[in-house]
Amino acid sequence: MLDIKFVRENPDAIDTAMANRQTSWDRERFFELDDARRSVITEVEELQATRNAESKKIGVLMREGKRDEAEAAKEAVREVNEKIDGLASRRSDLEAQLTDFMAHLPNLPYEATPVGVDETENPERRRWGTPRDFAAEGFEAKPHWDLGTDLGILDFERGAKLSGGRFTVLSGDGATLDRALESFFLNTHLAAGFREFIPPVVVNREIMYGTGQLPKFEDDAYHVGDDQFLIPTAEVVLTNLHAGEVLDAADLPLWYTAGTPCFREEAGSAGRDTRGIIRQHQFTKVEMVKFATPETSDDELESMVAEAEHILQLLELPYRVISLCTGDLGFSARQTYDIEVWLPSYNAYKEISSCSNCGDFQARRANIKYRDPERFKGTRYVHTLNGSGLPTGRTMAAIMENYQNPDGSITIPEVLRPYMGGRERIEPRA
Repeated sequence: MLDIKFVRENPDAIDTAMANRQTSWDRERFFELDDARRSVITEVEELQATRNAESKKIGVLMREGKRDEAEAAKEAVREVNEKIDGLASRRSDLEAQLTDFMAHLPNLPYEATPVGVDETENPERRRWGTPRDFAAEGFEAKPHWDLGTDLGILDFERGAKLSGGRFTVLSGDGATLDRALESFFLNTHLAAGFREFIPPVVVNREIMYGTGQLPKFEDDAYHVGDDQFLIPTAEVVLTNLHAGEVLDAADLPLWYTAGTPCFREEAGSAGRDTRGIIRQHQFTKVEMVKFATPETSDDELESMVAEAEHILQLLELPYRVISLCTGDLGFSARQTYDIEVWLPSYNAYKEISSCSNCGDFQARRANIKYRDPERFKGTRYVHTLNGSGLPTGRTMAAIMENYQNPDGSITIPEVLRPYMGGRERIEPRA
């Protein structure tokens, strides 16, 4: 959530930021609500001053024996209290409307975020690795959905039978590979200094609100139980571990990680990546989350991207890093790097990790602050960061396609072999 004082004092900057994001905001409505709320607060304060003055007079009049005047003063106090009570209801209504208005405003792009209209204007920062030339090797590469079906490790028909479209059953070496990837990702993060969690995957509404999934993206979320939700990413739970808390600057930065199942309705993605396991309603993902001071969050973002890149380098998968422009930026992010892995089936790079610095946007929503008595009085909001490190499904698809052999087998990347019982290949079924 944005700082309401900043919005009030810098409406032109908000106009520019929203235009750069290819969206708009109702400037007139904001000031209508904000001015009305502030007017009510001022009126209440004036009435409270009047009440206090009348209350003081009552005691003096009673001591002086002026009972009639004292009763009149008491009646004036009662009338003032009734007005204050009425204004309290009006203030609550205005604050609820203003809070809802602010909850729908996206984060402001950071100065380092390139200005652009959409994903076609995302600048590339760097590349690593060289895609295989399958034609030079004398065979035609297959997409992972065909490889997985032929190998008997991806079962799309049974997934659809059990749950509907965009659900897949992983079996045999497919299930083992998925589990191996999750363990490999987590162990790599732990070696880098992250702390591992196993959090709940069902959360309350306020937890989804805290990281910006609600109210804007409620249609993309899976509802369960009594106004609860299945998490779309472990970012939700890891960030909200400290909701309503005040952290110590000496403990920052905090580096957290968790591997969880994730659930997304993907209401707005009809027709996109419908084949294979690139875009599923249920998938496993290892997430990285950081809490940092404003002075260090830029560096923490760079190191988070480097951590995700490190995993892809260990797997020897070609990738590129791009900066998301303002028109492609996520709701809660102020700056984002996407890492895109090479997928032969698309003959293109496809997103496999998105690492974002949210500044104090999520911290304001979840009320996460920190104290640093040596530098300032009171408390300030932390900066939160999150990034994929990595999703197992998309990584599996990339491995299958980039490590496939002419006979339909899949070479297991060397770093994964200890997690696969020392095996070197996933072989076709006899």
